[in-house]
Amino acid sequence: MPYIPFKVTSTPKPRGHWFWKKMWHYYNLHREDFLEHYHKRSNVETTMHMIKAKFGGRLRSKDKTAQISELLAKILCHNICVVIQEMHELGFKQ
Repeated sequence: MPYIPFKVTSTPKPRGHWFWKKMWHYYNLHREDFLEHYHKRSNVETTMHMIKAKFGGRLRSKDKTAQISELLAKILCHNICVVIQEMHELGFKQ
């Protein structure tokens, strides 16, 4: 289910798609829940952008299993970098 915030001027159009109307009503009646889901999406997009910026957006492996391993290695390295950064920001000593 897509969680895309609506503009202030958005309305449920009478001839619009039923799914659009359903999402518009959900957005207006349950905004807190909607925004909670939306922020999960934005966090994922930010994380993917950080990984691509740091390690490149392409996988060099040809084999599917190797591609999965390469991607998991990039994610692991990203998580280690984030932990190290947080340790420095919070002033943890070894």
